[in-house]
Amino acid sequence: MQLVSRRDPHLREVVWFAACCRALTLLLQARCLPDFGPLFFFQALFNLLIPDHAADAFHPPRLSEPGLWDLLLERLLGGLSRWDAEHFLFIAERGYLYEHNCAFFPLYPLSVRAVAEGALWPLQRLLRLRSRLLLSAVLLNSLFSVLAAAALYKLGCVVLQCRRVAFLAAVLFSVSPANVFMAAAYSESMFAFLAFSAMWQLEKGQSWLSGLLFSLASGVRANGLINAGFFLYSRGKCFALQLQVGSGSVRKLPPLWKQLLSVASSVVLMCAGIFLPFALFQYYAYVRFCGPGTGLEQAVPKPLLQLALDKGYRLAAMDGVKPPWCSQRFPVVYSYIQDAYWNVGFLRYFELRQIPNFLLALPVTLLGSWAAWTYIIANPRHCVTLGLERRKSEEEAKPRAGFCCPAVFVYVVHATVLLAFGFFCMHVQVLTRFLGSSSPVLYWFSAHLLQEYEPLLRSEGTDNQTAAPRSEKSLLGKSPGSCGKGTSENPVVRLLLNRRFITPLGKCLLGFFLSYWLLGLILHCNFLPWT
Repeated sequence: MQLVSRRDPHLREVVWFAACCRALTLLLQARCLPDFGPLFFFQALFNLLIPDHAADAFHPPRLSEPGLWDLLLERLLGGLSRWDAEHFLFIAERGYLYEHNCAFFPLYPLSVRAVAEGALWPLQRLLRLRSRLLLSAVLLNSLFSVLAAAALYKLGCVVLQCRRVAFLAAVLFSVSPANVFMAAAYSESMFAFLAFSAMWQLEKGQSWLSGLLFSLASGVRANGLINAGFFLYSRGKCFALQLQVGSGSVRKLPPLWKQLLSVASSVVLMCAGIFLPFALFQYYAYVRFCGPGTGLEQAVPKPLLQLALDKGYRLAAMDGVKPPWCSQRFPVVYSYIQDAYWNVGFLRYFELRQIPNFLLALPVTLLGSWAAWTYIIANPRHCVTLGLERRKSEEEAKPRAGFCCPAVFVYVVHATVLLAFGFFCMHVQVLTRFLGSSSPVLYWFSAHLLQEYEPLLRSEGTDNQTAAPRSEKSLLGKSPGSCGKGTSENPVVRLLLNRRFITPLGKCLLGFFLSYWLLGLILHCNFLPWT
């Protein structure tokens, strides 16, 4: 029976709550404006207490004088254009002018530019291009974050076979500890939407649509390449299970060589499609920065040329000197930038002065490690056999639902690989948004813990199966449109309204999600280091 219908009240609640959280984020980060209500004074207060930090980050000069509407938009949304957002907006406006801009993949800035020149074209008389790009980025990320929450809910219903946990996980995604990056001009929201949607389509058996979405995701962020593992595992598992069918069914299967050929061809085609955007972008960077000089520097405005001289940024074909990565056997600009500009590499971040950043990443590291350990303890044989062993018939008749079900295995492996790579090889403070936008496990496991240990949620019943849909008043009491002081359909809202009865574990989990949301708004929007 269909797990997710168009009339699913939980899906409507997920979309509504995600939209409200995004609107609240935008209100809280806005600077003080008269007569706009007390919410605007939240960021204004911290602007007074914590003024903008003079960070040594990419901050290109503005080449045109802002108008009145530009200044108004900057006060409203300027906090969302900090740090890496400057790169995305600069790329959307001027392309890949500097070498280190190539660390940021093109699909997101292209989408931002398309909306700014298309849907926001009527505003060109009021707003300069950069202001329209910022507005475009905020609108796109608001849309993508809501769609990502809906995709996560649908994915959870299919994988977990437990509507309660899937619903709670999608609601938690809306208050993600990486929330500020879902709103700012970063590519996290777009990537989360594409990745979760691709996973959902793959679970439904829509391999080619899933491959297309995975391919688009690899054009947004480099870690999208790891998603090829989902397709490899899916095809490998199907092939392994076919080899274990009973003797009575052997005649119905094609010869072994045909099965191998089918699996190999589909895997090669799908992986090639996922890696294609990455390869094309590296080729573009090679042609731009390693090809013959085109006199590009003569067309670059003088302030941007001066910025390159002051900061040591490399322009395309500057003075006819090619970058060192051009002469490598495999000239990959992405790995060179991570190494040369940001000192990213194995154990390079393990320094005493980075202890505060390790503490910042500690909650998500503990949560991800706990999730992996919990799953291994619950499914030791399944983990040892990599889920490639056909279960007995009585086990197939009563599959386990929830976070510890067999279908979650590949997602736990994916999250663990990302966690280990991020902890040992990256700037560790980005782990929160790295995992929060790439893996559903962070939200599934948090929902699992709340559902298992919170009396307010556990008392609602033990029937977690979703094979048969229940009434409109299932889950947590009233309908999704309920409001007021009564019990809320939204489990997070219900816990917050009854916070005196929350267990210490629940307080820690919700405290982590909500405090990182608010701290991100305070620190990131004031150009202070954050995750």
